Amino acid sequence: MSHKVLVLNATYEPLNVCTVKRAIVLMLKKKAEALESSRKAYHSETRTIPVPNVIRLSYFVRVPRGEVRKVSRRAVLARDSHCCQYCGSRSHLTIDHVIPRSRGGSSSWDNIVTSCATCNARKGDRLPREADMVLRAAPRPPDPLAFIYMAVTEVHRSWRRYLEYSTA
Repeated sequence: MSHKVLVLNATYEPLNVCTVKRAIVLMLKKKAEALESSRKAYHSETRTIPVPNVIRLSYFVRVPRGEVRKVSRRAVLARDSHCCQYCGSRSHLTIDHVIPRSRGGSSSWDNIVTSCATCNARKGDRLPREADMVLRAAPRPPDPLAFIYMAVTEVHRSWRRYLEYSTA
């Protein structure tokens, strides 16, 4: 039960990723239905349950709009595609406060970027313009789907149509 299952809202909107065990429990409790299944199955004495790849909840879950998930190092790195936002490096990555906390900068999505250790040390306690550095992209809250992509190492092909549908 090591692979992940895409969880869709009753409206087919991607919500999250869960374990196979959790998906099967939701299905057994009639809280979800399998939309896509693999060829594998789990067998009990009385029934066979195909291993789901995508499930849809049988009830609607209200997703608050405008509320963004908590900032984390892992989420910032994923949002910035594991790339320094100053030089483009992909090694020795850290996170950097664009406006340093010592100068009143917050730990919010629009003030934190991925930075390599070299650029972070070069910038230090200054603003990017003071260090003669330019951001490649303005920091922003991540796309809601970023957390789904972050939860897995590889997106199963059966998920693609549901993920593409939600961005259209």
